[in-house]
Amino acid sequence: MNEESRSVTERLRHESQGAAAYDVLAATGDLDELADVLTAPGQPLWARELAAYRLGLAGDRRAFESLVLLLNHRDPPRCAAAAEALARLNDPRTARAAATLATNELRVAYALQPVRLLAELGAPESVPALITTLERRLRPHDPYRRVALACVEGLGTLGDDRARRVLTEALAHPTLAEAAVRALSRIPAQRRG
Repeated sequence: MNEESRSVTERLRHESQGAAAYDVLAATGDLDELADVLTAPGQPLWARELAAYRLGLAGDRRAFESLVLLLNHRDPPRCAAAAEALARLNDPRTARAAATLATNELRVAYALQPVRLLAELGAPESVPALITTLERRLRPHDPYRRVALACVEGLGTLGDDRARRVLTEALAHPTLAEAAVRALSRIPAQRRG
């Protein structure tokens, strides 16, 4: 078990307050048993998250909807765990869902993990969604600088020339300038014809 997985399972163990069901869900190798938790009525959030997380890490696509809901949760550790599991899930719907969440202005306060996930996936939806999200964050007095910084870093990771314009605009923002310089340096130079 890696450090991230250990952190997630310890957080959920604490949330379960020692419930016997936690030990069952944490130990089972039965993916059907985990999937049943996602649809059974009355399950606590920690149980649904643990089941979805374990299914996602196992590559079981029955976790997709639950993980997307958790990716947009108000609790940052839940979002981070969902992003980790979605990255491993290898579901073709993941990039579109992350792009939708990242560009939803009504939920921008929770867009950090969807933005990071888009950069990790490098899917066709990634660059356009990151550009759109960053453009909106460049408005004066925008309070979501962490989201903007994640967009800049993600666009640098992806190294796509389409990001050059918005990254150049980000240079004018002191909190983003250094990251924008690094991101621009990762975009291949344009050829002069």
